[in-house]
Amino acid sequence: MTFRVPLRSKRKLHVKTTALTSIHRALGAKMVPFAGYEMPVQYAGLLAEHHAVRTAAGVFDVSHMGEFFLDGPGALDLIQKVTSNDASKLTPGKVQYSCLPNLEGGIVDDLLVYMRAENSYLLVVNASNIEKDWNWIQSFAGAYDCTLVDKSDDYSLLAVQGPQAAALLQPMTSVDLASMTYYTFVEAQFLNIPHVILSATGYTGAGGFEIYIPNEYAEKAWNAILAAGIVPIGLGARDTLRLEMGYCLYGNDINDTTSPLEAGLGWITKFTKEFNQRATLEKQKAEGVTRKLVGFEMIDRGIPRHDYPITTAQGEVVGVVTSGTQSPSLNKAIGLGYVPVALSTPESEIFVEIRGKYLKAKVISLPFYKN
Repeated sequence: MTFRVPLRSKRKLHVKTTALTSIHRALGAKMVPFAGYEMPVQYAGLLAEHHAVRTAAGVFDVSHMGEFFLDGPGALDLIQKVTSNDASKLTPGKVQYSCLPNLEGGIVDDLLVYMRAENSYLLVVNASNIEKDWNWIQSFAGAYDCTLVDKSDDYSLLAVQGPQAAALLQPMTSVDLASMTYYTFVEAQFLNIPHVILSATGYTGAGGFEIYIPNEYAEKAWNAILAAGIVPIGLGARDTLRLEMGYCLYGNDINDTTSPLEAGLGWITKFTKEFNQRATLEKQKAEGVTRKLVGFEMIDRGIPRHDYPITTAQGEVVGVVTSGTQSPSLNKAIGLGYVPVALSTPESEIFVEIRGKYLKAKVISLPFYKN
């Protein structure tokens, strides 16, 4: 087993930057610290940006995400050991959503697994967990014949999302973007830049593509995308868009103490293979969980926020809000939170404590936004 521990110059800074940080500032973006990076939270305003993605197309700079390249005869076996989903089902050009179970049945991180070729994979992890995930996977990798390389500092990631994304990006590549199905990818030329990864994935539910490109070409790609009429979008709208779809955010809705079964991620937890803490999670599945992550909408007026208590009508705390917002698409307050199983079925009545008041809400089926 061999490793190259990459130079982590960005991570030594108190606040890290992406290859496009100066451009965001020049565009007048509101910049905030996020996952250790200085990132744009909004440009024209959250509502306008949210609706632009739902109705047309917008581009996010999500270059803070981590990219690990894994190659060698033992690559698949390592992935099978450390992830919950069954990566043996992948074929070249396919992507899989998965998670890294810890040794207590919680979640180290959620991630995407890309199969580039036989014995060749790309793992895309959350920005706040790059070091954590690297160390976690490396702790198991010595038993497998493969090479793990962290290229997180070498790549920029542009997410072009929205129903018009394929049409607006099409002049930039010979790849037939409209024919790409969800969770597939190609490595091809983009703006005459070789070996760009074009992935039909995203975190908005609006369709579109994620573009992995070497840092030195990031500005060229960003400018071309904006010139095509695609507007810049900040992380504020990314959060409202993902929440409308009921997508989990690591650190809010899932973490080291939440099991994938509690979080509604049983569909990426495959007991047809061996993986970390399979026995613990299989036992939990057989016995049943005691709490579940649910979506809910407010009946009374009020916006639920992270860590607000979920209660009974009498004020007894029975759960906690993990994510919440005023949905721009639905014009109602929505949230995710953990509640006892008895309160997890749709139409169940719950209450959220907001500023000392117990405000009524009801559990509903996900996603909130159905397009």
